[in-house]
Amino acid sequence: MRRMLDVLPESAEVRDGALAVGGLAANELADRFGTPLVVYCEQTLRSDARAYVDAAPADALVAYSVKAFPNVALIRLFAGLGLGADVSTLGELAYALRGGMTADRIVVHGNNKSDDELRAAAEADVGLLVIDAADDVPRAAAAGVRSVLVRVTPGIDVDTHPAIGTGYTGSKFGLPPDDAIEAIRRAREVGLEARGLHLHLGSQLLDAQAPRMGVDWLAGFAAECRAALEWTPAVVDVGGGLGIAHVDGERAPAIGDFVGALLARLQHAWRLHDLPPPRVLFEPGRSLVGRAAVTLYRVGVVKRASESTTYVAVDGGMSDNPRPQLYGVRHAAVVTSRVGAEADGQYTVCGKHCESGDVLIERIGLPAPRRGDLLAVPATGAYTLGMGSNYNGVPRPGVVLVSRGEARVIRRRETVDDLLALETNG
Repeated sequence: MRRMLDVLPESAEVRDGALAVGGLAANELADRFGTPLVVYCEQTLRSDARAYVDAAPADALVAYSVKAFPNVALIRLFAGLGLGADVSTLGELAYALRGGMTADRIVVHGNNKSDDELRAAAEADVGLLVIDAADDVPRAAAAGVRSVLVRVTPGIDVDTHPAIGTGYTGSKFGLPPDDAIEAIRRAREVGLEARGLHLHLGSQLLDAQAPRMGVDWLAGFAAECRAALEWTPAVVDVGGGLGIAHVDGERAPAIGDFVGALLARLQHAWRLHDLPPPRVLFEPGRSLVGRAAVTLYRVGVVKRASESTTYVAVDGGMSDNPRPQLYGVRHAAVVTSRVGAEADGQYTVCGKHCESGDVLIERIGLPAPRRGDLLAVPATGAYTLGMGSNYNGVPRPGVVLVSRGEARVIRRRETVDDLLALETNG
């Protein structure tokens, strides 16, 4: 069980064989707020945010990647700790502003920005907008945007699922090097302040090798920009991508070690090319919120389907966590009232949706699950509910934030009435 606690939030503990988070028993939370329920641990959120702030230089910006989980309460917490926000749509920008992020600490992304999104960025006077396509340049200038970064695609493959790699040759994100140089040239000609460069290689990275390669490449590219344009980046955004452990056996670098490795490499690479040191931006998402949450499900049907497969069906599934289907993510689980009990067999944890692929966990040892048991699935704080749906007309779960024996709802549970409210009589 000690290893199981490693993938649970910091405040997780076992009391008389039962799981508690934030000083509250999981069963108590489920009884009070219903299931499925996403439970965020404030202690973990604060700890991981401080790890980034403490490891980064004083002038750096750590911008929470809002897409990981758009939530006003979490954004407000991060704003209070000095973080910024990385957004890519009108909705995410609205979340950031409602959460108290000051505009100068907001970075606006998007590979297909609408005119409305460009105007909203300009009207909010955001700190930076990231140029991701050639026609972003004249359209951003016409909208009234002031300061920009140019995202360059280095052609570096990373060890992650193909769907969440972004820096490879042919990616839909960013510009090839020659096009990026031309975008910088055009940006300066049309009156945009080209502040620097942006690089992001991919997500759920479990070591710093590829990001260090990316920093080396970026230094060489910055030197090319100096030669071609007599311009050097004052700002370098190294993106995000640091992964988390989902199951026993997965290991991810500590936040401080990861940031320290990138900064050391950047300092060395910039010095080799005799470049002035830039201000550095980071855009963490998963590594800020992924470990902080656990999802609680109520067990329904337990059904032997074959000699080798027994299903444990829960009251959620791919509508609140599509990542196992999209990216092959593996999860752990524990029966919350019998933590540490010996497993009596191997089980497949599935959801309630009308898809054979609606499987959260392919195979896991559990102690004889029964109808009514509560199952806790850790490491579900990032890209789960934020990517959720209402498939099969299933309302999305509620979300609570727990700390020191207190729990508050930070996203209410949807109802069927909420779903029907969007319908018309047409």
